[in-house]
Amino acid sequence: MGYAIAEELACRGADVELISGPTALSVFSPRITKTDVVSAEDMYDACIKKFSKCDIAVMSAAVADYTPEKTENSKIKKNTTDLSLKLKATKDILAQLGKQKKDNQILVGFALETDNELNNAKKKLKNKNLDFIVLNSLKDKGAGFKHKTNKISIIDNNGNISDFDLKDKKQVAIDIVDKIVELFK
Repeated sequence: MGYAIAEELACRGADVELISGPTALSVFSPRITKTDVVSAEDMYDACIKKFSKCDIAVMSAAVADYTPEKTENSKIKKNTTDLSLKLKATKDILAQLGKQKKDNQILVGFALETDNELNNAKKKLKNKNLDFIVLNSLKDKGAGFKHKTNKISIIDNNGNISDFDLKDKKQVAIDIVDKIVELFK
C-alpha cells in the first residue's frame, strides 16, 4: 500500500521520501527517494530523522508491536529443551511523530484491525494526533496483506467516515491521496 501511495503522490508532483522494510517491490518515479531499513528500530530512526522536514507523512507500514528483547548474531541450534522468547514493546513510531507534529504538517496513520475495528481506529486517531486514519480489517476478504486489492475506511479527526469498496491498491492510493489533497488546500 505504501508503494502505491508513494507513486500516486509522485504522480501529483510531490517529492517523496519512501522508507521501506525488506520487499521485492520497486519504485518507478524519479520523484521518489527510497531508504531501505531492516528492523523496526531502523524504521523508527529513519522516520524521526526525516519527519521535521516533511509536509505530509503517511505511515502505512505494519511495524510489529513487539520485538524480541534479546537478539542473536547467529543461528540458535535446536536442542531438546523448549525455547521461550521474551518480548518488549517496539518503539511507537506513529505516536512519536504525533508528539512532534507541527500545525502545518499532515500526519496519516493506518489501522489494521481484527476486532472492534472502528472504535480501535478512532482511539488511535485521537491518541496519536493524526489528521486521518485509514482503517482496514483482516476480516474483509481480499483486503490487507498478500492481496493486490484493499477495502478501507477513512476516518478524519472531525469524526467523518468515508467507506470505500474493495478495489485495486492503486485505486485505493488515489482515494487516500485525494483526502490528503483535500486537507492540504
